[in-house]
Amino acid sequence: MGKYLNDATLLLEYVGGKENISAVSHCATRMRFVLNDPSKARVKDIQALSTVKGTFTQAGQFQVIIGNEVPMFYNEFIEVSGVEGVTKDTAKVAARKNMNPMQRMIAHLAEIFTPLIPAIVVGGLILGFRNIIGDIKLMEGGTKSLVEVSQFWAGAHGFLWLIGEAIFHFLPVGITWSISKKMGTTQILGIILGITLVSPQLLNAYGVAGAESIPVWDFGFAQVEMIGYQAQVIPAVLAGFVLAYLEIFLRERVASYISMIVVPFLALVPTVLIAHTVLGPIGWKLGDLISNIVYSGLTSNLRWLFAAVFGFLYSPLVITGLHHMTNAIDLQLIGQFDGTNLWPMIALSNIAQGSAVLAIIYLNRKNEAEKQVSIPAAISCYLGVTEPAMFGINLKYIFPFLAAMIGSSIAAVISVGSGVMANSIGVGGIPGFLSIQTKYMLPFVIAMLVAIVVPFILTLLFAKKKIGVKQYELWEERGKAKAKA
Repeated sequence: MGKYLNDATLLLEYVGGKENISAVSHCATRMRFVLNDPSKARVKDIQALSTVKGTFTQAGQFQVIIGNEVPMFYNEFIEVSGVEGVTKDTAKVAARKNMNPMQRMIAHLAEIFTPLIPAIVVGGLILGFRNIIGDIKLMEGGTKSLVEVSQFWAGAHGFLWLIGEAIFHFLPVGITWSISKKMGTTQILGIILGITLVSPQLLNAYGVAGAESIPVWDFGFAQVEMIGYQAQVIPAVLAGFVLAYLEIFLRERVASYISMIVVPFLALVPTVLIAHTVLGPIGWKLGDLISNIVYSGLTSNLRWLFAAVFGFLYSPLVITGLHHMTNAIDLQLIGQFDGTNLWPMIALSNIAQGSAVLAIIYLNRKNEAEKQVSIPAAISCYLGVTEPAMFGINLKYIFPFLAAMIGSSIAAVISVGSGVMANSIGVGGIPGFLSIQTKYMLPFVIAMLVAIVVPFILTLLFAKKKIGVKQYELWEERGKAKAKA
């Protein structure tokens, strides 16, 4: 008998049996179920299983946190259930039947930007490093930067911009590729479409204001301005979806023996024309409008209120999946203002959730079963991945989740009040300081300390004052029962 066979058998029963499973897959730490009737899942019984560290529902999927041993558990579950496993992408498609239109839109955004995060993280680190060696006066009594006194660092400064420019100025190429990949259309066409938005022959989007004249394509009866959309998010998203849907439309109607020639041509050429005449200008204005509203809110006299509300509500947004919308806003801010004041608050929220878990670890320092769940969750949270901490610990007890929200809100007010800006997104949790612009690192570190200390103290205080104590004691009893088992 396998190590997890008993719990796998019980889990099958508690999710409603084989007939209630539409699809099942797993990620690094979780089992992901798409259930035909989610109401049949016996959540309390599932959470009482010794191998289960928590559950939550997100993006139409019922997810069961198992931990690093999930691949072995998954294999035994597949064996005992007789259900054929699927890939994560297939499970996501199946899960959309359980989503409303808003949730589907959010899921689309998440799937577009998630593949781009590694490159964006690298870009942020590179820009931060360039700021350190090029802008901070570290040499000769604080009068010169490394770039000014060393040819090596001057060369490194210029070389690193090659990568930074490729990531951020040519971001539309990544977006249109990601959309074509997600939609199952021809990826090279998506790449080519992105290149047509940032081609060197086009006038740089951020050089339009200072240009004496704008070059045009002259068709005789009409002229089209040759403007690029470097670092622009919304024009690329709109163009990418038009290309994908047009290609899908043509595939269904063009005979297969000529589709290889006809479909790429009739999909790409009209899309590029529409992108430069309609989608680009509209997307640019829409992107500027959104980023200006957010930036104005974060720099106005009421910025403290905006920061307090965002810092307080960001973690609940993660539960709903709406937090994925901030990726597009952050990237738009970076392109327009050379930095984002939104992302630092997100990194601080990660830290606050981890600090609340740290307090739970302290409260349960004699409970070995609880520590097996909470210690990895806290580490993960401090590194920017909050789901294990939020769904496995903080939402389970409620009061640490509230403590983290309050701490995140206070830290966000300090960050925004100090004008903290990040070069990029993607570097979350404590490592988030690496993406912060060098002149704002000190106030960000102060905000980080607040995000660490306040949730920790509040969690201990809430526990002492018996706020949420019934839920806490209930889960503590279950933890002890698991340890005995």
